[in-house]
Amino acid sequence: MIISAKTDIGKSRSENQDRFRICELDDNTGIAIVCDGMGGTNGGGIASEIASNAVYERLCLSYRDGMEPRAIKSMLVSAITAANTIVFDKSSEEDENRGMGTTCVAALVHRELCCVASVGDSRAYLLSEDGIRQITSDHTVVEFLKARGMIDEKEAKQHAMRNVITRAVGVEPTVEVDYFEFEAAHGSVLLICTDGLSNYCPNEIIYSTAYKSPPEEAAAELIDYANSHGGKDNITVAMIVI
Repeated sequence: MIISAKTDIGKSRSENQDRFRICELDDNTGIAIVCDGMGGTNGGGIASEIASNAVYERLCLSYRDGMEPRAIKSMLVSAITAANTIVFDKSSEEDENRGMGTTCVAALVHRELCCVASVGDSRAYLLSEDGIRQITSDHTVVEFLKARGMIDEKEAKQHAMRNVITRAVGVEPTVEVDYFEFEAAHGSVLLICTDGLSNYCPNEIIYSTAYKSPPEEAAAELIDYANSHGGKDNITVAMIVI
């Protein structure tokens, strides 16, 4: 198992409000967490910092070798739920940070078992010999409209509210967390990223770069691609090679 991650401020932002945490819990188990903050002058960075650290610490403290999949699900969802409470309480302390929040994708891979929990529009992809597959669902206005047949894919890419998210960690007292669980073949890559990558880097580029190159090189190449094709947001990518 190989775990790698990289973040970049992008070409337009004055601050990087993305955060990531990665770790090998043991020889067969790794975690990766990616958060994309939002709100207030510095609120987004505060929210993503709090959330990424809170989820990371809870996973490191709670994980035990031999955990059943349902226990891993409970651990991941509980970790993000706890982070939500901490960010929400922090946002209530200072007016300038009120309403701050963050996306969060947290992944735990044990051998070939992949467990992913998600809130917001940061994404998880599985890259394998069969191609690239998006695992998570975007919690955005555009995805809501697409799911109901109100707009098509072409309209979604140009929609004025394409970056407006409908669910985030820390914005409300409670949060609904999506959970995904699946088996992945040896050699597959679980890639998680913020929308600073997914908005500027097509799936075919993500696949051809991340599936065939060493993780550290692939992350740098993907960030360079996103920057050269817009780079209007912070860019973060983390990969677990299974």
